[in-house]
Amino acid sequence: MSRKYVILPAIAIGLIAPSWAGTVYTREEAVKIALEKSTEIQSAQEDLVSTTSQVDGGYGLAYPSIDLNATVTRIFGLPDVDMKDLSMANELVAKGKEMGLDDPSPWDEMAFGAINGVANGMKAQGYRWQTSVGLTATQILYSGGKVGTGIDIAKSAKHVSEIALDNKKAEVRYNVENAFNQLIFMDSSIVILEESIKLTQSYVDLAVNNQKSGLGTELDVIRAQLQLDELQSTLEKTNKTRVVARNNLLLTMGLPFEADVQFQGTLRSPEEKVVIPDTSMANVKKRRKELAMLEESEKIQSKLIDLEKGDYLPTVVLVGGLKYGNNQNTIKDWNRPNWDNINKYVALSATMNLFNGMQTREKVTQAKSGLRSTQIQKESAERGFRLQIESCVNNLNDAEQQLGIKKRSVELAQKNQILTEASYNVGKETQLNLLESTMKLRNAKLNYMEAILNWNNAYNALLQATGEY
Repeated sequence: MSRKYVILPAIAIGLIAPSWAGTVYTREEAVKIALEKSTEIQSAQEDLVSTTSQVDGGYGLAYPSIDLNATVTRIFGLPDVDMKDLSMANELVAKGKEMGLDDPSPWDEMAFGAINGVANGMKAQGYRWQTSVGLTATQILYSGGKVGTGIDIAKSAKHVSEIALDNKKAEVRYNVENAFNQLIFMDSSIVILEESIKLTQSYVDLAVNNQKSGLGTELDVIRAQLQLDELQSTLEKTNKTRVVARNNLLLTMGLPFEADVQFQGTLRSPEEKVVIPDTSMANVKKRRKELAMLEESEKIQSKLIDLEKGDYLPTVVLVGGLKYGNNQNTIKDWNRPNWDNINKYVALSATMNLFNGMQTREKVTQAKSGLRSTQIQKESAERGFRLQIESCVNNLNDAEQQLGIKKRSVELAQKNQILTEASYNVGKETQLNLLESTMKLRNAKLNYMEAILNWNNAYNALLQATGEY
């Protein structure tokens, strides 16, 4: 694609390149800085970081989850637990004696020991301080395809962010170049205005001298002064407008406002042969990044339907863990953990929702609606691109026609000014007519410069519309 930018000949527009003392940026430097510091691009880059992280997080669901948990419980209102307490056996002996029984036999003593053990074991559940530490590993074995589908959705979202970043870069580059073109036009206009003011001032001085010498009238002085006032007012307004345009470009570039900064460059010459962008819709669809983003969004919406349908299917989870418990009367007492007093377990869990108030069905319906909405947007975008291209082609054709007209106006105004000045020098034309011919030439040059600017903007707009920018 041709990217030739040339300054118009000074003989054609009367342009004198200005000199600046502050920081000067070329077109290429302005675009480069904008691609690095534009807030819009930085925001798109952060979106890409986020979606990339979502892909990594999706893969994390395929790996086991390992959790460490610790619980310390203090129960109030419980007495101390004495594991050597024989009150249960003693109470049984006392009851036996009340009933006239003899002292317990050795076999009874053995039974009493078992009874004491059971009683003390039950009491052990009532320690005031109960502590547990557990390590659990959970692995999803089957979830109705949710894990794999979630990863696919995250990958598509990442791809959308990548395309959006490229699209934002192209958009920022387009905005920077258009704003840059506007500043080049305004700088050239200011130069032309300043030169016109100098020339008009000389006409005012000459009119004043002619009036004093009797060769001119007060009307000549008034008309020359009015032209000078108008030019000075236009120059002041143009300078103010340029400040706003400069700050707008700095904002697009991601730079702070700076009074001394300047931009130096050229406009693409309409006289150079440029390559007309390919406007065939088949190729435009391949190049327009907005369509690629909508296509990826369509994939995401389709996968969301599968994701929501996964709620109809069971979830199978394998769980394994280790758990150590320590129950004591005081928090300072601890039993040394060992492999024997650590609980070890493995569990296979399967859950399946049978009814949730039709929530799953409605989520599937919403996902299908989202898919159709994206498809409608895609169809509308394709028609919109076609209309946009047709409009840009028309604008470029109109700009080319205006170029020819404005260039011809400059040539005629130049010829008229030369002839008028020659006639004035031999006394056949008035100073007023000479001033008028000079102002017409100045206006013709400004109009031609604006036509060149419009042609550049129309060409850039067609490049953007066809996805070639």
